[in-house]
Order: sequence, then C-alpha cells, then structure tokens
Amino acid sequence: MLSQSDDRVSTGAGIGLRLPPIAEIVATLPPAPWLEIHPENFLANPHATELLLAARRHYPVSIHTVGVSIGSAGGIDRSHLRRVRSLVDMVDPFLVSGHLAWSTHAGEYLNDLLPLPYDEETLDLLTSHIDEVQEALGRPYLLENPSSYVGFGASTMTEVEFLGELVSRTGCRLLCDVSNVYLSAQNMGYDAHRYIDGLPAKAIGELHLGGFTPEGHEAQPGTELLVDTHATAVAEAAWDLYAYALGRFGSKPTLIEWDNDIPPLATLLAQAARADEIATGALAQEVRCAAAG
Repeated sequence: MLSQSDDRVSTGAGIGLRLPPIAEIVATLPPAPWLEIHPENFLANPHATELLLAARRHYPVSIHTVGVSIGSAGGIDRSHLRRVRSLVDMVDPFLVSGHLAWSTHAGEYLNDLLPLPYDEETLDLLTSHIDEVQEALGRPYLLENPSSYVGFGASTMTEVEFLGELVSRTGCRLLCDVSNVYLSAQNMGYDAHRYIDGLPAKAIGELHLGGFTPEGHEAQPGTELLVDTHATAVAEAAWDLYAYALGRFGSKPTLIEWDNDIPPLATLLAQAARADEIATGALAQEVRCAAAG
C-alpha cells in the first residue's frame, strides 16, 4: 500500500553529497540543512555507503535516482529498483525523485537522459511505470522536468499538460528544476514564466538549481544552445526565475546541483546561501503583497 507524502520537509537550500567531497563533508559537517544523493553512486560502493550513513546521522537526505529510467519502453529494471529500495530503507530519505526521461535500452544503461513524445501512448506507459515505482518504494515519487534540446512532432500536449496529467493519474509529485525550465525555454522558444504558471503548484515538492553551458548551435549558426552540464555556478537569469517560482510555489527544499568540475565545498555552500537569501526576500515580498491586498 502506497503511503502518503512524507510530512518531514527539510527547508532551505541543500547541496549534493557527491563522491569527490563526501569525506570532507563527513569530517567537517558544514552548515547545510540537507543533502541529496544519487543512489547509483552508492549501491556498489561499500565505503561510500559507510560515509553516507555517517552523514545521515547529522543531515536529512533526499534520494535522486538517475538510473530508474521511468520512460523506457522496455519497462522498469526491477532488480535495480529493488536495490534502490534497499538504500531507501537504509537511509529513510525525506524525498525520492527521478527524471521524466529514459536512459536504458535492451539492458544497456546510457549516460544520457533522453526525451519522450508527449502523447497518450507515452502517458499510459509512464502512468504504469510510476505506479510500479511508487508501489515498489512505498512512497510518492517526484518527477523532474527535463532539460530540452529537441521536440517531437508527434506530441499532442505540452510538457506542462503532460506533467499535470501524470500527477492526476498517479498521485506522484513534481520536482521543478528551475534551471531546466530556463534552459529549455531558451532552447525551445517558449516563455519560462508561463511554464512555471502552468505547473500544478500543490504537486511541487522540491526545486533544483544547476549550472548550464552555452554551446554553438549546429543547426542554427550564430546562435547558442544551452546545455545542462551541472558544471558551473547558477546563471543570473535562473536566479531571477527562481524568485518567480518561489512566488508561485512558496517555500520548497531547494538543491544546488553541481555534478561536474565540482568546486571547493565553500563555493557550493555560498550558492546555497544565495538561494536562501533569494527565498527569504521573495517570500517576504509575498507576505507584504498579501497584507496590502
């Protein structure tokens, strides 16, 4: 029986417990309100798991899966899902999330999060897979909006409509990656604020912020394609959109994602502190507007 959403909510901006800084985090216990892990980094790494459990004694933890591949036509890898469940039972995270994407084919795991057409066939497939994942984990699963570079001519609904329908059919929740919204809006030519406005606010359980890298657009020389590299600081435009998202969704646990070219721990904490500062200002503005209205 699927339990309802975990009432424990870790507020403030957390950082990722990635393998390069894990020993330093465990040794120094920096002032982060919570940590996020990718379970795939720990399932076959006993030493890293020991360090994770040491960190868990001091911090709430969120689990963000990168290998569940909720959109794979071949179905969910149940062996992998059982391994994730074992780590969930060990860590007792306050949230478990993953991507609106697919990354496996014929038993092979790909190092990419690949896009899906937004139509009824895909909706039926994902509804079945989300139900299976939530039942296996015994808790709601948060879906993250993807970073987009191409669209499908076969799509019959927008991404926002698709996500809303998944929430309605499965009871899943959503992880709004604000940087992905900005990046995809720039790449695909839509309005990022309208995207935020279209999401079901009550379903939002977490926010992400990560860096992206501009690259030349082969199909359109002279223009840039934004690539979700998680290898740089959060862009100013994404910070602005974050403030807007907070006005729409209210206070949510927010993760600073930095998975490649990971900087010193102090840099990650500074990015998290900026997220907290923006959140404080945005929410105070909402209170003033409500009082004046």
